[in-house]
Amino acid sequence: MCLAIPMKIRKIKGEFAQVEAGRLTRTVNIAMLPRACAGNYVIVHAGFALQIVDPAKAKETLELFNEIR
Repeated sequence: MCLAIPMKIRKIKGEFAQVEAGRLTRTVNIAMLPRACAGNYVIVHAGFALQIVDPAKAKETLELFNEIR
């Protein structure tokens, strides 16, 4: 099973962004989200940011992930 998780954009360089969720950091492709900017939460799957999400919804989802871990 694969999960897409919300992650917060910290830095953007070209079509790539450094994102984080808790202590996990990754570099992901943001080419599909030309309006993404630092501070946005994005849904990440397989190295790609797929959608910008509401910060409150992202935090709620991350809390649920933490509960089941």
